Amino acid sequence: MQPLNYPRFPFRFKNRENKVYIFDVIRKKFVVLQPEEWVRQHVVHQLIFNKDYPKSHINVEKQLVINNMKKRYDVVVFNPSGSIEILVECKAPEVKITQGVFDQIARYNLQLKANYLMVTNGLDHFYCKMDLENESYSFLRDVPHYSAGAIQ
Repeated sequence: MQPLNYPRFPFRFKNRENKVYIFDVIRKKFVVLQPEEWVRQHVVHQLIFNKDYPKSHINVEKQLVINNMKKRYDVVVFNPSGSIEILVECKAPEVKITQGVFDQIARYNLQLKANYLMVTNGLDHFYCKMDLENESYSFLRDVPHYSAGAIQ
């Protein structure tokens, strides 16, 4: 897989039936290594190892229903009260981050109501802080560190 704009992490890999698998520390199993999964695992490791989010607050690839359609989010980070603090949309490195990608995460967030959004293809990363009350957002340089007190 191509290098991404993240630090190097100690990933675990295995080969089986002519496929490469990567160990997901959240799902606690090996999953097929596809380009989007490569990005997702970097995001998870970034949140855990560089932003100090507890593994127990992170969820990966769960289903949600929007307008009677089944969708899956990539990564969410819960706060201690159980509401969603960060919603992450991952794309493969070759997928450009377009308005359509932002529209997708915005649709998900209408239901999930996360305080922060992150969109990444592993090369380009975009972060927003949501103001749900005023239905607005502001772009950030990064998501906050867990110890920054943003997660209550």
